[in-house]
Amino acid sequence: MKLIYMISILYANILWAETILYDGDKEPVIKDLTHELIPLSKTVFKVIHLKSGKEKTVDLTGKDFILVSVREKGSDGRFYAVDRDGTVWWSGPITSGAPEYRSPSGIFHIFQKKRYHMSNDYPDESGVNNMDFMMKYTTRGHALHKGSVNWMSHGCIHIDPKDVPVIYRWSKHAMPVVVTRHSYMPYAKDDLRRIYLRR
Repeated sequence: MKLIYMISILYANILWAETILYDGDKEPVIKDLTHELIPLSKTVFKVIHLKSGKEKTVDLTGKDFILVSVREKGSDGRFYAVDRDGTVWWSGPITSGAPEYRSPSGIFHIFQKKRYHMSNDYPDESGVNNMDFMMKYTTRGHALHKGSVNWMSHGCIHIDPKDVPVIYRWSKHAMPVVVTRHSYMPYAKDDLRRIYLRR
C-alpha cells in the first residue's frame, strides 16, 4: 500500500513537470515553463497549461501546504507556511533558480525528506552538506532546503537557516508545495502582521 501511495505521488509530480532540455552537459536546463500558477485566494489557485491554454482551479482549503513565491520580478521572494485552517503562520525569505535554472511553477508534493544531505549534481567542494533539511518535491531533484538567501540556486528553493528547521519539522510527506511567479502577499499580509507583532 505504501509503495502504491509513493508511486501515485511521484506520478502526480511528473504531471506537473516542466519541459527539460539538455544542453550537452549533464545539467538540465528549464528552457520553457509549461505552467503558470495564479493565487486567487489564500487557498484557491488557477493553474494554466501555457501550451494548450487549459485552465484548472485547485482548492487546498483544509490542507496544510507550503507556498513559494519565487524571487523574480512580480514575485515576493518568500515562502509561506499555510495551516489547514487557512492561516499563514510562518514566512521567510527565499531564493529560487537563476534565469538558466528557473524553478518550475505548479503544485507538487513532498515525497522525500532528509535532515542531512549533499547535492548529487552540485556537491560542495569543501565536503560540507549543502542541502540540509531537504524536502524534495520533483523527480528532477527540486527541493526546499537550507541555503543562502543572498544568491540564486540551480532551481531549488533556498530557505534561510533560521526558518528551515521550523518548516522541516512541520512538513510531512505528500504535503503540497505550491510554486508561483505571482505575489501571495495580498492574501498573507493580515496574518503576517499578527506574526511579526507577536515576535
